[in-house]
Amino acid sequence: MATIKDIANMTKVSPTTVSRVLNNDQTISVLEETRLRILQTAKELGYKTILERQAEKHMESAKKTPNVGILLCQTLEEEMSDPYFLSIRQGVEEELLRQGITTTSTVRLYEAGSNPYIHDFDSLIVIGRISEKALKKVSDHIQNVVYINHSPDDSLYDSVVIDFVKSTELALNHLLKAGYKRIGYIGGVEKEHANSGKIKVEDERLTTFEKFMESEGLHDPRWTFIGEYQMSQGYALMKRALQLKDLPEAFFIASDPMAIGALKALQEAGLSVPTDVAIVSFDDIEIAQFTSTPLTTIKVHTKEMGHTGVKLLMDRLNGRTLPLKVVLPSELVVRQSCGAVK
Repeated sequence: MATIKDIANMTKVSPTTVSRVLNNDQTISVLEETRLRILQTAKELGYKTILERQAEKHMESAKKTPNVGILLCQTLEEEMSDPYFLSIRQGVEEELLRQGITTTSTVRLYEAGSNPYIHDFDSLIVIGRISEKALKKVSDHIQNVVYINHSPDDSLYDSVVIDFVKSTELALNHLLKAGYKRIGYIGGVEKEHANSGKIKVEDERLTTFEKFMESEGLHDPRWTFIGEYQMSQGYALMKRALQLKDLPEAFFIASDPMAIGALKALQEAGLSVPTDVAIVSFDDIEIAQFTSTPLTTIKVHTKEMGHTGVKLLMDRLNGRTLPLKVVLPSELVVRQSCGAVK
């Protein structure tokens, strides 16, 4: 590789003069003819200054770094009211930084059609439920897509999910072992974003609850209450349940925010948890351990879901072609609300 000394020898000037000219030193006094001769010689020899080499290295690195988009199927209000999805997003962002990927943008589904950056993504991480057709309408050129908390087609796309069936059975078996027979259900409606808007889809927590209780000969549809996955709905649905003459002695509640709302309704009614009504909920968001009666709940490793989604994406970018579906385990965290802890 050519050096400053080589250029100095060919142009008959000192190495110091060559260095100052090549580094665009404005204080040097040199003939224009000499300056041009130095620049031309450096070009012919393929010499590059330190700044030029650093710039080329940076550009090469930028070319290799994927432009990753994060598509959120939740509005900001939905994300704030249910920290489940917020925690997944935080996990994604943490792992992207660990992987050295800073060229990312976060787009919410409702604004994707008008967002110009969506067309610049070469990879996409989708958090939430969106159909394949709806995703292609948003952007049909992205090859590497990872779904988190949803798997529309595991023969085509990488995905990270949890086993809602096993998780629900874990909660119900715990209540049965604690001696409860009259068990109610409070939950929301699962929806998928499609081209025609949101459509209702199966919520495996509900269907598993119904099948499990039927198999035990304990199912009573009067004890099932469905609304939206919001804290205020948990409160309102428990208010409805309290109108029953034979209130269930325990409830499986499909999200921690709904369980917190339900706790408030029971407290206002003068009922004690778990003495009068026991509760097992779902998610294990941070506040679950600090409620008036700490919640027994199914812990979902949401941040790890985000981490795993990014790792799957990086694996794809490194050449893997076979799609993978990763099912993360959940676990029961026992606190006071189920009556199993004295």
